[in-house]
Formats: sequence, structure tokens, C-alpha cells
Amino acid sequence: MSATLVCRSVSIDYGPIRAVRGLDLTVEAGETVALLGPSGSGKSTLMYAIAGFVEVAEGDIDLCGVVVSTPTRLTPPERRPVGLVFQSYALWPHLTAEETVAYPLRRAGMGKREALESARALLETLGVGELAGRLPAALSGGQQQRVGLARALARAARLYLFDEPTAHLDSSVRLAVQEEIGRRRRATGAAAVYATHDAAEALAIADRVAILREGATVQIGAPWEIYDRPVDVWAARLTGPASLLRVQVVGGTPRGLEVALDGVPMSAEAAGDPHAGTADMLIRPDWVTPGGPLRGVVEEVWFRGTHTDYRVETPAGLLEARVPGRPRVRVGETAGWTVTRGWIPAT
Repeated sequence: MSATLVCRSVSIDYGPIRAVRGLDLTVEAGETVALLGPSGSGKSTLMYAIAGFVEVAEGDIDLCGVVVSTPTRLTPPERRPVGLVFQSYALWPHLTAEETVAYPLRRAGMGKREALESARALLETLGVGELAGRLPAALSGGQQQRVGLARALARAARLYLFDEPTAHLDSSVRLAVQEEIGRRRRATGAAAVYATHDAAEALAIADRVAILREGATVQIGAPWEIYDRPVDVWAARLTGPASLLRVQVVGGTPRGLEVALDGVPMSAEAAGDPHAGTADMLIRPDWVTPGGPLRGVVEEVWFRGTHTDYRVETPAGLLEARVPGRPRVRVGETAGWTVTRGWIPAT
């Protein structure tokens, strides 16, 4: 099966600033790839280049086997098989919500009545069906965002580009929108690129996650790889809370590395081949259980409903732990903990 999108050594400039640097990315048919990174990492710039609104300074972009962007050639957006949801919504001020969503259906040859019915059904699915007759000026930001999303989903695109499509939505609506995006994409077999700064969202919706920093990819992999085996500490902190505890590297084992955490032996994994000596071991809060040989003073306790988060001062460093249920220990108490796994990233 051929790839829907291929970016080869793509660089993009804004005046003297290189916003994207030598980026390579392939998205297969039916695959969702999330672009995860902080503001200014190049996510939106890359999306706009894929859509055809921004030129590339180096490299090329291939859509469905056709080169659509090079430094000397730019296929216009309307000739690309792409559906794009902007951060800025980009709704036509003179069209109602249902007319906006029906527009790509009419362009594809659907009759007016059928297109409007389909548009209303899609708006209903996204929770704004009662707003079908309103103009953009009469819609809130979140409502406009859902109308823009419906318009993109209505188009029979080969590739969908979602630029932070749930940024202004509350949690319940965000979940419904994510589910609808998944259903529509699976039903059509289309690929998708999903830009977000929300790590939980990226891990939840993507088949693969590409982490961007200063316009370049620092790691691409399955969500579990990104979370369990971050390439470095910066990528680890971007994808969720993480502690760094000092350990003594003892040697190799069939399961990975043998390390000592405050004198307690345990197995760990590593990005490379650390030499014997001390190293910083990364620990996710859910890799910690209460009770065990690692003693520490509880500095903070946060009850989150489904679980409780702890911050614990240990001889090896500050440890964050996440335990299901209500708080078991209080601030100021000394408690024992067990670290069930650890990861030593690249330095």
C-alpha cells in the first residue's frame, strides 16, 4: 500500500527564520500521525505547507504519489486531496453553519437538499445541530470550531489535517469530537495528521506520534514507545510527568540493565549502553506502587478523584507517584515505595 503523505527533507522559512528544518515524515493510508510539540515547534507551519498555503524552501512533499510542493513548484490547495481544520476556524461570514458544511458536498456533485441533510446530520453528531441556521457571528468560538471540523469531515479527502481541532472545547465535547474524527477517518480509509500540544490527546488518537522541537523531529514512534521510551528528558517531560532518580549502573542482564536505586537492586532499560557508574533513571508516576524498600518523605498530596498523586523526597531524588483511590499517606509522613520499572534516556 502506497503512502498518502511523504515529506522528504522539508525545510520552510519565514523570512530569515527557518521554521522547519530537514523534516522527514511518512503517513500511510488509513494512518493517523500526531505532531506533538510546544508552541513554535513548527507543527502549524508544516500543516500549512502540506495543505499548499506555505512554500517549501528545501525538499518536497508528495501526496498520494504526486509531488505537490518543491522549492520551484506549488500545487494550489484546491487541487490537493486534503481536508484542513484551521486553528482560526476560517468560516465564511455569509454562510450558515449548515451551508458551510454542505459546501464541499455540493462541490463534489451532491444535490442541494441531500447536501443540507447530510450537513445537518454531521452537525448533530458534533453537538451543534440546533445551530445549523446560524451565521458564524452568532456562534461561540467552540461552536465555530465544531462547524469548521464538520466542514472538513464532510469532504471526501484522502488526507485530513487537524490543527489543534479541540483546543477550545470542554472535556466532554473534546471526547465526542475525537471519537467522530476516528469514525469518519476509519469509514473513509483516509489518513490524518493531527497537530496538538496536548500529550494525552496525541497518545490517545494516533497510530504514531512525531515529537517536534524547533522545527525538527526528535522522535517518531507508536504512542507506547513515545511514553515508555522517550529519546531524552525533554521528550519525556513533554509527554507526561516524569521523575529523574539517581541510580548506580551495576551491569547488564537478559532483561536489560541491573541498577541499584538507593542501594536496592532492580532491572531497568536504557536508550543506549550506559557505562558502569551513576545515571539518571526516568520513572513515570504510574511505575510506582506504595509500600516497598525506597523510603521517602511525602511533600505534596493531590487527590484527583480516580487516583492520588504524591510528590516524595527520597535519597535518590524527588519522586512522583500515582496511586489509584483516595490518599493513603499525608504530607510530612515517611512511607515506602516500589519502583516497578525504569528507563535511562539518552543524555
